Amino acid sequence: MKDYHINIFYSPEDEAYIADIPDFEMCSAFGATQEDALREVLIAKAAIIETMREKGQAIPEPRYRPAIYQIV
Repeated sequence: MKDYHINIFYSPEDEAYIADIPDFEMCSAFGATQEDALREVLIAKAAIIETMREKGQAIPEPRYRPAIYQIV
């Protein structure tokens, strides 16, 4: 299985870093640092995959690709 794309960004409103995985709806986490947010979202992803397997649900293949913009 290939890796899933992970977004990490700083949220001034939450005063923390937020990480999410677009291929898994509702899979996000936060942390005081980028590393904390990444570690927590990977834990969330593992829990989601484990739950899906237990329920006999298909694990989605990675589909999300970020748009890359170029300034001209």
